[in-house]
Amino acid sequence: MKRKVLVLASAMTFLSGAAMAQAKLVEKVTKQGSELVIPYEKYVLPNGLTLIIHEDHSDPVVHVDVTYHVGSAREEIGKSGFAHFFEHMLFQGSDNVADEQHFKTVTQAGGTLNGSTNRDRTNYYETVPSNQLEKMLWLESDRMGFFLDAVTQKKFEVQRSTVKNERGQNYDNVPYGLRFETINKNLYPYGHPYSWQTIGYVEDLNRVDVNDLKNFFLRWYGPNNAALTIGGDVKPADVVKLVEKYFGSIPAGPKVEPVKVPAAVLEGNRYVSYVDNYAKLPMFAVAYPTVPDFHKDKAALAALAQIIGQGRNSVLFQQFTKKQLALQAQAFSSLSELSGEFQVVLLPSPGKTLADMEKLYYAALDSFEKRGVTDEDIIKFKGGYESQLINGLQSVAGKASQLAQFQYLTGNPNQIGGQLAAYTSLTKEDVMAAYNKYIKGKGAVVLSIVPKGQEQIIAKADNYTIDTTHYVRPNYGYTGLKYVKGKDNFDRRKMPGNGPNPVVTVPKFWRKDLPNGARVIGTENTEIPTVTLSITVPGGHLLQANNLSKAGLASFFANMMNEDTKNYTAEQISVELQKLGSSVNVSSGTDGITFSVQALKKNIDPVMALLQERLFNPKFTEDAFNRIKKQRLESFKLAKSQPAAVADAVFAKLNYGPNHILGIDEDGTEETIKNMTLKDIENYYNNYMTSQDAKVVIVGDIKEAEILPKLAFLSKLPKKKIELPKVDATPAVSKTTVYMVDVPKSAQSEFRVGYTTPMKYDPTGDYYKAQLANYALGGNFNSRLNLNLREDKGWTYGASSYFTADKYSGTFEFSSGIRADATDSALYEVMKDVKNYLQNGPSDDEVSFMKSAIAQSDARKYETGFQKAAFIGRILDYNLPANYIEQQSKILKSMTKEQIKAVSNKYIQPQKMNVLLVGDKAKIMEGVKKLGYDVVELDVDGNKIDKKVF
Repeated sequence: MKRKVLVLASAMTFLSGAAMAQAKLVEKVTKQGSELVIPYEKYVLPNGLTLIIHEDHSDPVVHVDVTYHVGSAREEIGKSGFAHFFEHMLFQGSDNVADEQHFKTVTQAGGTLNGSTNRDRTNYYETVPSNQLEKMLWLESDRMGFFLDAVTQKKFEVQRSTVKNERGQNYDNVPYGLRFETINKNLYPYGHPYSWQTIGYVEDLNRVDVNDLKNFFLRWYGPNNAALTIGGDVKPADVVKLVEKYFGSIPAGPKVEPVKVPAAVLEGNRYVSYVDNYAKLPMFAVAYPTVPDFHKDKAALAALAQIIGQGRNSVLFQQFTKKQLALQAQAFSSLSELSGEFQVVLLPSPGKTLADMEKLYYAALDSFEKRGVTDEDIIKFKGGYESQLINGLQSVAGKASQLAQFQYLTGNPNQIGGQLAAYTSLTKEDVMAAYNKYIKGKGAVVLSIVPKGQEQIIAKADNYTIDTTHYVRPNYGYTGLKYVKGKDNFDRRKMPGNGPNPVVTVPKFWRKDLPNGARVIGTENTEIPTVTLSITVPGGHLLQANNLSKAGLASFFANMMNEDTKNYTAEQISVELQKLGSSVNVSSGTDGITFSVQALKKNIDPVMALLQERLFNPKFTEDAFNRIKKQRLESFKLAKSQPAAVADAVFAKLNYGPNHILGIDEDGTEETIKNMTLKDIENYYNNYMTSQDAKVVIVGDIKEAEILPKLAFLSKLPKKKIELPKVDATPAVSKTTVYMVDVPKSAQSEFRVGYTTPMKYDPTGDYYKAQLANYALGGNFNSRLNLNLREDKGWTYGASSYFTADKYSGTFEFSSGIRADATDSALYEVMKDVKNYLQNGPSDDEVSFMKSAIAQSDARKYETGFQKAAFIGRILDYNLPANYIEQQSKILKSMTKEQIKAVSNKYIQPQKMNVLLVGDKAKIMEGVKKLGYDVVELDVDGNKIDKKVF
C-alpha cells in the first residue's frame, strides 16, 4: 500500500460555489501489487466535512453515501427512536427540494436510493448513472444545510405514523419480534443507549413534538459530524470541485464528542421472559456482553460463533439440530461501536421445555470444551472470511460503504487490509481465550419466549428487575441551538442538469450446446477473482402437477441432495468448501433443480470435484430424511403465525384454485410432506437426473476455453428427455370478492389484491408493456398507491403493485401491510386509485418520469456477477435474442399515454379481483362490509369456514 499524508494540497483544490471552501487532501491510498486495498483519496473541508473518493471506471455508475455519526446511541430515556425518525424525515424535502421530490429525482435519474439507521450512525445513499453525480450532491447538500424550514407539522405527523407502521410490521406484529428489545434492555444498564432498539418505543414517538426533532437535527446533522463517500466512475478532481460548491457553505454544527458509557457487567444470569401472541413455538435465547467493534478479540469472537453455532459442523447443530432436539440452533457475534453481544438462539423441537434447552445448552458448552478448537476450524474460518470480504467488493456500493463504515468507526477508511490480516493471523489459542474470557461461567441474559398458554415452560422464573434509580440524563447540549444557513454564490434553487450520458455496455457472452444435450452460456468478469456457476436440471415443482398429494417433493429432494454423499458426510463437505472459501448448494424451482457453485478462481478445480460428489454420489439416509421432514412440518406451523406468510400462501390458493400445482407452495404443505417417503426421494434421483436440456450459466474470472473442459462430467448424466406435465388453466374471477383470514389482535392487516393474468413472460411483448404501464400506478416509491397510502395517509410502511410472469402463468397483485384501523379506508383508496388510473391513464409527467427512470437505470443492470448471471441466464432460459434489451429500449421510447391506458385496462380489472385481508376480524370486519363487497371468511389454510357470505 502506498499512502501519502499531505498537510495542504492547493493544486488539488478548486474555488467554486462558496468562496474559500477549499478541501484539504489529507490522505491518498493506492494499491501496490496484490494487496487487498480499496484505493481512495480523503479530504476535509473547512466546515469539518470528511470527503472520501474511490475511483473505479469498471461500470458507468457512481455511489454516493452520506454517513452521519448519529444513531440511537445519541438518544436518551424517553426520547428513543429520534435518529430513525430523522432517517424518514430527511426524505421529506428541504428548501429547494419539494416534498417527495428526493425519491422522484433519484428514480427519474435511473438510480436507487435508501437510508438506514443503526445504533451508531445514520446513512443516506444513492447509486446512479455516473452522469447524475452533481444532481445527487445537490440533493444531499440541500437536506444537510437547508432542511429545517421545510419541516411541517403534517410531514411530521405522517412520518410518525409511518414509523409506527414500520414498528408494527417488523417488531410488534411478527413472531419473536421483541426478542432483541427484551434482551438489550435487560443486558445493558438503564439509560445505556444500546438498551433500546433504533426503532424506539411507541410511547416515545407519541410524546415527541416537532421542536424536539428540530433540536436533534441541529445538534447532530452538521457537516463536521458527517462523512461523504463517493465511489465509481468519477475523477477525484471533478468530485472535489463539486463537493466544495454544494457543501462548502454549510456551517459546522456543534462539536461532537465520542459517546462514553459504562460497560455491561452481569454478576450472574438474568432470567427474563415474555408471552408472544404470534409465536407457535417457544424460543430460548442467551446473550453475553462482549466488546466494541475493532477490538482485538473481534476475529476470535466471530470464529467462536461459527464453531459453536454456524453451519453443519457447529457444536449446536451436532448437539441439537442433527439429534432433532431443536429445529434451529445458532450462535452469532454482533459488535457495535460501544459494545457487542454474543448470542445463542434455540428453537426447541415439540415436547422440549425451555428448561430442557438450558440444560442441553450448558452440556453443549461442556462438549465444546472437551472438543476444543481444531486446526480445521481455523482454516475453514479464514477461507470463508476471505471469500466474504472479496465478494463484498463486487460493486462500487460495496466498496464505498466499506470505506464509510471504517471512517465512522475508526476515523481511518484504510482498514480492509488490517481486517484481513487480523482474521488470517487468528490462532486456536485466540479463540479458546475468547471463550474463557466472555462465555465460560459468565453471566448472561437468559430469555424465554413462550406462546400464550405455555407460560409454565420457561427456563427459570424471572429474577431480574431493571434498576432505574442511578440514571443520569446526559447533557447533549440542546440548549440555545440556532439554525444558520450557508450563503452560496450560485442559485441553489436550480436543480443541476445531467452530465454526458454514460456508455452502457451489455455483457458480452458466449454460448455452447454440448453433445450431451446441455446448453451453456457464459461471460467473463475479471473484476474480482471469483467464479459463479449454476447447473439447472429439468424437473422441479411442476413434476407433481398430476400428483398433488406429493407436492413439494422437488424441494424436499433438493434438501436431501445437500446431505451426506457416499464418500463424505455433509459435515465433511462443508468443511472442505469453507477451507476453499467456496460453496456448493442444491435448490429447487418451478421447473428445475439447480446446483449453484461460488468459488475463488484459485480453488475452482477442487470445488468442481465436490460438485461432482454431490451430483453423482448422494446418500439418502433415513436419519436425514426424518430430520428434514420434522423440520418442514414444524416450519409450516411457524409460517401460520406470520400474517404475511399466511397472506402469500392463501392468496396463491385463491388465484390458482385448491387443486392447481402453482397454488401450492413449492415446499409443499403439512399434508403432502406427511405423504412422502425416502423411496420418493430415491425415485426422483433415479428418474429425473439428466443432461438433456440442462442449463449451465457461468460468470467470473474464467474463459470459455478454461471452463468447458471442466464441464465434461455432465456427460456422465443420463441423456433423457424430461417431459413436464401441462399446467392447467387458472380459474377466472367472476366478480371482486373480499376474503378474510382472522388473526386476532393483529396490529396490521395484510393486503393482497389481484388475480392471475393470461400473460406469460415476454420481455418484448405485452408483459413488458404491462410493467411499464404499472410503473406510475404502483411500480415505484413515487407511484400513486404508495404516495397515497404511505406518504399522504401514513397508513403503511410501503405499498406496491406489480405484474409477475414466467413460462407458465402470470399475475397482477397489489400488496401491503396496512394499519388495522385503516383497513376499510385503505381498501377504498386502493380501488379508487386503480379505477382512476384505468379511466384517465397516466399524466404526461408520469409517462416522462417512467421513461427517464427506466432508460437511465440500464447503467446499473450489469455491475455485479449476480446481475450478469441473471441477464445471461434469462437469455438462455427463454431463448431470447442477444439484442432484446435494444428492442425493449425502442418499446420504451415509443410508448404513449394511450398505449399505457389500453394495456392497463386489458390486464387490470378491478371488478374481477380477489381481495384477501389477513388481520383482526373484530377490528376490520364491520368497516369492510360497509364497502359493499361480498365477504367470505377463510381459515389460515385458505379453506372456507362456512358457506355464509356477508
